[in-house]
Amino acid sequence: MSLPDPEPRRIPLRRMPRGTWARQEPTWREAAPGVIGAALKRALARPSGNWYVLAAAEEVRTDRPFGRVVAGTELVAWRTPDGAVHAGPGACPHLGAPLCRGAVDRGRLVCRWHGLSLGSEGFPGWSPYPAHDDGVLVWVRLDRAGGEEPLEAPVVPERPAAALRVAAVESMAGRCEPEDVVANRLDPWHGSWFHPYSFVGLRVTEVPSGPDPDPDRMVVDVGFRVAGRWGVPVRAEFTCPEPRTVVMRIIEGEGEGSVVETHATPLGVDERGVPRTAVIEATVAASERTGFALARRAAGAVRPLMRMAARRLWRDDLAYAERRYLLRARGCRPG
Repeated sequence: MSLPDPEPRRIPLRRMPRGTWARQEPTWREAAPGVIGAALKRALARPSGNWYVLAAAEEVRTDRPFGRVVAGTELVAWRTPDGAVHAGPGACPHLGAPLCRGAVDRGRLVCRWHGLSLGSEGFPGWSPYPAHDDGVLVWVRLDRAGGEEPLEAPVVPERPAAALRVAAVESMAGRCEPEDVVANRLDPWHGSWFHPYSFVGLRVTEVPSGPDPDPDRMVVDVGFRVAGRWGVPVRAEFTCPEPRTVVMRIIEGEGEGSVVETHATPLGVDERGVPRTAVIEATVAASERTGFALARRAAGAVRPLMRMAARRLWRDDLAYAERRYLLRARGCRPG
């Protein structure tokens, strides 16, 4: 599969290679466990500064609180009228009421049980956590859970400029650990086999080598399937800016500069002691084509379609991540 010509076509669709699913070229030899494992090990060694993705930026609002458990810590988040984001413990310091079921009034968090009003200044027994809004996602810093040297801000991937993009965030959860989600993304070879409804002709053209490769990335040529044999061919790179994030960035072809960020946020364990992880995926699309300006103006209608596409992929990929965790829990190492 060849990439687009330097001059973009009026219509970016290309006719993809013919062939059935079973007759495509096997990729199991290239998807060497050692290569995937080494890439995962390097990713997990990168600093996070104890920052975790909490939610999509649009989920944290001025009119109601947002609640989630991250790394076993119950959290609540809200915004003040100036748009600033705040986060704190999810239990009221008075009698332990769930603050995510409280209210936000004039920028303050109000407990529904007895009306205790909490703000960014804190309260005896209740101290806010550092929070960061990057325009697409809200992050929270949990120093006790992370155990690393804290950073002032999270490691946020480079994205297209806000005025030129459409961003959508989808969240799902599975029974696995963050490393299982990251390992899934560091195996691009499974794309055309496991997701034939979305990808065709995927070929990995560059893999990192050596103990400390520079650059530490994987590069793929792939066609994003649109309908039947019609698709959009691109070249994309996969990188890990921090231990719980994998970024796929289009480096050649339609939508150059667009990114898909996969963030793995540990939630805690379920009643059986099995870990649960949230996949919070941000798709940040951009294009210089005239038609994309129309898409930006209709972003309210476009975002649900972007989230639906991400949800379909992750229904499959969470099964991959959960299977990987199950094998690890049994002491099995495939490959």
